[in-house]
Amino acid sequence: MKTLDVQEAIDRALAEDLPAGDVTTAAIVPPDLKAAAVLLAKEDGVLAGIDVFVRVFKTLDPKVAVRRKLRDGSPFRPGQVLGEISGPAAVLLRGERTALNFVQRLSGIATATQSYVRAVAGTGVRVLDTRKTTPGLRDLEKYAVRRGGGVNHRRDLSSMVLVKDNHLAVAGGVGPAVAAVRAAWGRRFRLEVEAATAAEAMEAAAAGADWVMLDNMTIPEMKKTVRLLRGRVKIEASGNVCLDNIRQIAETGVDFISIGRLTHSARAVDLSLEIKTTRRR
Repeated sequence: MKTLDVQEAIDRALAEDLPAGDVTTAAIVPPDLKAAAVLLAKEDGVLAGIDVFVRVFKTLDPKVAVRRKLRDGSPFRPGQVLGEISGPAAVLLRGERTALNFVQRLSGIATATQSYVRAVAGTGVRVLDTRKTTPGLRDLEKYAVRRGGGVNHRRDLSSMVLVKDNHLAVAGGVGPAVAAVRAAWGRRFRLEVEAATAAEAMEAAAAGADWVMLDNMTIPEMKKTVRLLRGRVKIEASGNVCLDNIRQIAETGVDFISIGRLTHSARAVDLSLEIKTTRRR
């Protein structure tokens, strides 16, 4: 993750939550009150975003003391303390929700990713993410995928060429689309083509694609297409992938399986910040 990008995300989130301060805390909490709190797991999960959690509080007050109990990528159990934090009570209360929003969201993505990675264990298939991310949080969410054992696919539209169905509709088919890409960029970018049928996949390989995405194919269609393409191009399966079917998809022989729901539908993990002690300065 780029440090500046992370800080920008934190700054935006804090500005969103504190446009004119925390009026509740300002009314109730004495400015000289110190507090100690713990980040507590309420369910099983995989940690991601602990450094972002810490940085939220450090942004509000650099003197806040934090002790990480686990590193990102570590599994945790209900009741486990993931971190300890101490400092002005008002700072802990002002930063609580923003810090939790980040670490719960990112841990949810890491946890979901690990479940899919485990489901294909032993097949050699790698689990990929997509660009279906929260606007402005892509690098953080793709970082969480890595912490869960997944692999980042293209980061953005500038990273590689991915010819999808709407590109094919505009270009007039697979052959013209691949030819246009090669004319524009040569071999500068990896070239992937989305294929809805075995015929499209074969056309893409013959035209010079490096990578073919089998989009929403049935298991029998995938098996047939993999047999035809094996050794010629990298093969990715995509579309309607869930824990119930990912093993079957992996066993067709594809190289990769991309899953949008890793980021667009991951459920936040249940974590809480609990103040344990308070004292006056």
